[in-house]
Amino acid sequence: MFPTLIGTVVLAGIVGYLSEKTRFTHNGILQSIIICIGGAFLFYFVRLMFGFGFASPGLNAIAASVGALIIVPTHWRK
Repeated sequence: MFPTLIGTVVLAGIVGYLSEKTRFTHNGILQSIIICIGGAFLFYFVRLMFGFGFASPGLNAIAASVGALIIVPTHWRK
């Protein structure tokens, strides 16, 4: 359980960093990483409590991170 949690945080941080470097978001690197980690934590604990999600914990982390970046915009685009 603990290695899965650490892997979730690492994957979420990588997704946040890459989303900012590829200009998918315009939040700032630190803000995107924080948003991704928050979304991944939320989805991780929902997976523990209710048992639904994808089969792979890594795929759960990536999907939750991208979903959090789409749902939580912090900078309005023109």
